[in-house]
Amino acid sequence: MQCSWTVSPKDLPLGEAAKAIGVSADTLRRWDRAGKLRTTRDSANRRRVPLKEVERLAGRPDRHATGAPLSARNRFTGVVRSVEVDGVMALVEIEAGPHLITAAVTRDSVEELGLAPGVRATAAVKATSVMVERG
Repeated sequence: MQCSWTVSPKDLPLGEAAKAIGVSADTLRRWDRAGKLRTTRDSANRRRVPLKEVERLAGRPDRHATGAPLSARNRFTGVVRSVEVDGVMALVEIEAGPHLITAAVTRDSVEELGLAPGVRATAAVKATSVMVERG
């Protein structure tokens, strides 16, 4: 643990630093103990994080915004290639550049969105499991 007893006015309390970096205060404590974070201590022996450390750790690249009020970040805009309705479900194929995306949606969704071949649509993909294959 790298600590100094000198507190600068630019040092942030642990909670504020955690919020600025986007992690929990417990994570910062662990990083401090592991030597991944340099902290100082105030007169009450509370950890404070130098502003330079906050800037260093918050300096990760920004993720792209969705551009929509939806949490899915992987968006493929293209043209509906086919719609197959069977009972209450439907398969919708969207051609988005070199990608062909097939979505299983409800019949109601097809009707409400007006999905038909030739219509522009966006497939918003949020997966909990993504598999990768070579060859």
